[in-house]
Amino acid sequence: MAADSPSKDEGLISFFDYLKGWLPLVWRLPTILYTLKQVLNVGLENRESWGSMLEENAVKYPDNPAIKSEEACLSYREFNEAVNRCGNFLISKGLKKGDVACIFLENRPELLIVYSAIAKIGAVNSMINTNLRQDSLKHCLTLHPAKIFIIGEEVIDAFEEVIGDLALRPDQKLFYLVDKGQKPAPERFTDLDEVAKDAAADNPFTTSAVRPTDTIAYVFTSGTTGGLPKAAVIKHGRLVRCMYFVGKIVLNLKPQDTMYVPLPFFHTNALALSWPTVFANGSAVAIRRKFSVSNFWSDVRKYNATAWCYIGELCRYLMNQAPRPDDRDNPLTKIIGNGLRPDIWQDFKNRFGISKVYEIYGAAESNLYFVNLLNLDCTVGRCSLPYAIVKYDVEEDTAIRDERGFMQKIAVGQTGLLLGEISESNPFVGYTSKQATESKILRDVFQKGDAWFNTGDLIRDIGYGHVQFVDRTGDTFRWKGENVSTTEVEKVADTFSQVSLSSVYGVRMPGGDGRAGMIAIIPECNIDQFDFKKFAEFVRNTLPSYAVPKFIRLKADLECTPTHKIKKYDLKKEGFNPADIEDSIYVLLPGESEYQLLTDDVYTNIMANKYML
Repeated sequence: MAADSPSKDEGLISFFDYLKGWLPLVWRLPTILYTLKQVLNVGLENRESWGSMLEENAVKYPDNPAIKSEEACLSYREFNEAVNRCGNFLISKGLKKGDVACIFLENRPELLIVYSAIAKIGAVNSMINTNLRQDSLKHCLTLHPAKIFIIGEEVIDAFEEVIGDLALRPDQKLFYLVDKGQKPAPERFTDLDEVAKDAAADNPFTTSAVRPTDTIAYVFTSGTTGGLPKAAVIKHGRLVRCMYFVGKIVLNLKPQDTMYVPLPFFHTNALALSWPTVFANGSAVAIRRKFSVSNFWSDVRKYNATAWCYIGELCRYLMNQAPRPDDRDNPLTKIIGNGLRPDIWQDFKNRFGISKVYEIYGAAESNLYFVNLLNLDCTVGRCSLPYAIVKYDVEEDTAIRDERGFMQKIAVGQTGLLLGEISESNPFVGYTSKQATESKILRDVFQKGDAWFNTGDLIRDIGYGHVQFVDRTGDTFRWKGENVSTTEVEKVADTFSQVSLSSVYGVRMPGGDGRAGMIAIIPECNIDQFDFKKFAEFVRNTLPSYAVPKFIRLKADLECTPTHKIKKYDLKKEGFNPADIEDSIYVLLPGESEYQLLTDDVYTNIMANKYML
């Protein structure tokens, strides 16, 4: 059955709201049109790269703060000179354009220096997730043979656990970056700060040879759907376009602005969305090792951060904190990111005095980019690139084709699979693996010979070119002949007073009639105080009967990716067998008014089809 939406107009963009969204942009229209021309010229007349953007800012805004952090604050002049010393040293050691450098560092100024130095050379930063260990770490370190490895003291133990399996050649150089100074550089490692400190601080000659079409980084997928991470390709041109479009048009950053980024720089929200924007007009980026809910607002105030790059889960963490009288007493006025849920969207803005929410939709490998330029509520905005939303069969996990073999576009108000057209003007760069890239391409979609990027996401058309993210394909499940959106169930469940955070997924049932809904909950209260009867009454009153979760799993915590997305793969795989799970499982049996503890006997009866859930 096709993914669908309510027939009523709830959630659709009204003409009044659409018009109102454009009004603040009217006075900026000449600047916006000029900047759009620059965006289109990237890779044509415009030959800018990451290094040239930095060098230009070092000339125009030499004394402006470029980086703010606990470890150091650097002006654009100081930052550029540090980058140059590192870059010139690496050039002297033979690093050249196209070479790969594995970067394994936490968020600290040295990471940004090293990344920018390698970018000026035209080499490729392979951004290694600092949370990886063992097999996954070894996989990412060896996927693309590296000329050099730059490893931070803070993660040296993890690196040394796998170094014996890397089969390193004598010409592959190992560099070490001291952190707290508690561990000296191990054998075979060279202290990069020490050997590069006397290198020339002049701009390296290599910067001018780097083009927008050159690769600046590999960013690895999180692997939430199982399997080892894949490397998505990031080009210089993508970052230059982000600087112009997001920095100048969307956020309209000024020299006095600061973008706060507590997200890891091995993720595109930090690396390819938020950091490039500060080069638009000499703004600063403020970084933190890891997101801290208890230190968030003190950081915002300390760094005078006017902008923030968010992930939706972080917004919920902040909302879950007890309200304070000074919640609105902060300099933050505009935020950009993805995943802010509609159920807290308006409350979040009101509580913290944030006037502008620029929700975006995109991915490291995607050839599509949506942004809520008009600052409307509960939308990821519009996309100027060619895309289509097509009818999708959730049960079969596939797009629906007509009798001629072509896909069908959905109507306004409906939900379908989002595709991005692949063409010479809108290529799909994809992954470093040709096989992985090809697996994301759908062919003969609307006519013979065409090609479209399959985002794997269900999107709702809400009118005037605006869309809402609905769910991931494969995450949505079918039950009782109906399609259940995990996002929608989570949105409802999270408004229950005793729920701090939830994750909804489908678990297989005997007989194969779809998947029953299961919800993992982090309760606001002690686990033994959770009101199962009240929760059952609540979800029955607010959800369609087929969407009411049949199982509850109470947890002290939910495992997340480094970008704070809840991992559902293992939860779905573990299912609901109480013999295999340490957490308490509860079930809503037919005819019962509340969830009860799932015992081994009840589980056996369910598997024997004695309960018709």
